[in-house]
Amino acid sequence: MARKTRDELLSDFQHRLDLSRRWRDEEGYDRTWRRLIDMYRGKHWPRTTSSERDLITVNLSFSTVNVIAPSVAVNHPKIVVKANHPGDEANASFVEAVVNHLWRHHDFRKPFRRSVKDFLILGHGWLKIGWRFVEQERSLGDGERDAMYEQAVGEANAFAFEDPFLASDLPTDEEIEANLPTTQMTVVEDQPFVERVSPFDMFVDPEATCIEDAMWIAQRIVRPLKEAQDDKRYSPSVRKALSANAGINPMYSDGYYEDKLERYVEDDRVVIWEYYDVPSNQMSVFADQGDGFLVPPTVMPYAFGQPFVMLRNYDVPDVFYPIGDLEPIESLQLELDKTRSQLMNDRKRYARKYLYHERSFGPEGREALEADDDGRLVPVVDENKPLSEVVVPMPQIPISGDIYAYSNIIEDDINTVSGISEYARGALPEIRRTATEASIIADAQNARAADKLALIEIAISQIGRRVLQLVQQYMTGEAMARVALKGGESMYVEYTREEIQGEYDFTVEGGSTQPINDTIRKQQAVSLMNAIAPLIGTVIDPTALAMHVLEEGFDVKDPMKFLMQQGQPETPEEEAVAGETPGPPEQQAPPPMPPGMAPAPIPQGPDLGAFAPTGGVPPELLAQLQNQMGLELPAL
Repeated sequence: MARKTRDELLSDFQHRLDLSRRWRDEEGYDRTWRRLIDMYRGKHWPRTTSSERDLITVNLSFSTVNVIAPSVAVNHPKIVVKANHPGDEANASFVEAVVNHLWRHHDFRKPFRRSVKDFLILGHGWLKIGWRFVEQERSLGDGERDAMYEQAVGEANAFAFEDPFLASDLPTDEEIEANLPTTQMTVVEDQPFVERVSPFDMFVDPEATCIEDAMWIAQRIVRPLKEAQDDKRYSPSVRKALSANAGINPMYSDGYYEDKLERYVEDDRVVIWEYYDVPSNQMSVFADQGDGFLVPPTVMPYAFGQPFVMLRNYDVPDVFYPIGDLEPIESLQLELDKTRSQLMNDRKRYARKYLYHERSFGPEGREALEADDDGRLVPVVDENKPLSEVVVPMPQIPISGDIYAYSNIIEDDINTVSGISEYARGALPEIRRTATEASIIADAQNARAADKLALIEIAISQIGRRVLQLVQQYMTGEAMARVALKGGESMYVEYTREEIQGEYDFTVEGGSTQPINDTIRKQQAVSLMNAIAPLIGTVIDPTALAMHVLEEGFDVKDPMKFLMQQGQPETPEEEAVAGETPGPPEQQAPPPMPPGMAPAPIPQGPDLGAFAPTGGVPPELLAQLQNQMGLELPAL
């Protein structure tokens, strides 16, 4: 097969993009995503809806997303690194510290949480992982130029001193000053990045069913025209020929938003495509409807290939785009809005009304009758009619209770479909719910959350792996990583690219991205103590256990100091005298016991440590935990 020319390749890539856009338009993906975003924002009613009626929105869609999102991605993850080869085992712990430091230092949590919102609302989210190297030209100050001048003059004088015969060929001080640079290139950024990419800007092979079998992936980037024309990474001849061709953000491509945004969006913008051809492991850059490549097809810059990670919510068999948490409840959400609006309008329509004789009231009486002041006197001018006939209540049409029941049915359906209980949304438990029913509901919700959490943790591990590969590939010189130590302390350690080489497996510590529940954490710590109490002093190190319980369960910053207090003398007088430490008193042998009687237990003094050697936790420690932490601890 003959090799294609660049023009033929460009034509092929543009044709594939046209097919992908046509596929998305025919399937209605972009329209669905815009509609779901409007649902999340509370824009449930069509803009053409008559304003003669009051419209109400009960935005359970917003509640659904914001109940799930914090439960799966609120904290920085704890990425766990394991070596793939025996020779890398010694470095695995340090690599783990480096990866977790990079995640926190560069705050990858921020773009990740935005992508999780896409994942929940639209069904999928996109993250781009890469290395960013940016240089900027800056003007040198007078002080910097003086320092450069003095250095150059010093070097010239030193050279003339070493070789006087060549001194006449050296530049003069005036020539040195005249040739000093006025600007300098400065490295602004040289580090890995993780950024969220809008699902509206990501296009894939229409035949793909997941990102792994996509033959190509492309990202649409809208840039100011002048910025793109000045980008020196692009081909000079092609970038100078660029013209503005960008329209309104496709998120707002309907007429209503487009009319409004035309006043605020710059006209001189251009659409740039980053196109990644997976089989050939090549990437290229070109403008929409442009002639020629801004960056011709070249080998992908990263060792892992294309730079995108896709978060997928509820997969649909043989369909590339999954569905999110709002699409299944969309019709229920709209029906709930209609029901509540009908209820409100019926309540207003059938509110209490009164019949009155118009000629019985003068202007003052009518004004007083219509006022909402409490205790207001209403003058009546017609003295021939009894007051009971002047104003009489109009018969009221009662609102059927079925509409209230129907509204509750819809809310229950939304909770069932979304998997979010009324308790999770902040509602008070209803009397009709038994403890068993509430437990079943909570377990079902936790199962769904666990499934989403697993998907989130897989994506985080993929990102962690790629970040390490980028550092292994592009890092120069030395860098610093913050390494956590026991007791809540930390220290900074220098490292080079060579010190983090190797192949590793990446996982995420279960639940590390979830919010911390202090009560549950304390209960888990105490349960651990209770479970392994019989082993304390035998196969379990009591000091290590106590430190773990106090650190992880009760957030004690200095547990060793806390434990050491258990073995201190009760009074200052009992401390060491004249620099000497008193030893334990000599114990006399117990008298012989009568036949058939067991020996009495020997009291355990403070010199035996925080835990008794026979196992268990000292009652003094349990009492302190109970009093200080406000938790009822079980007896061990």
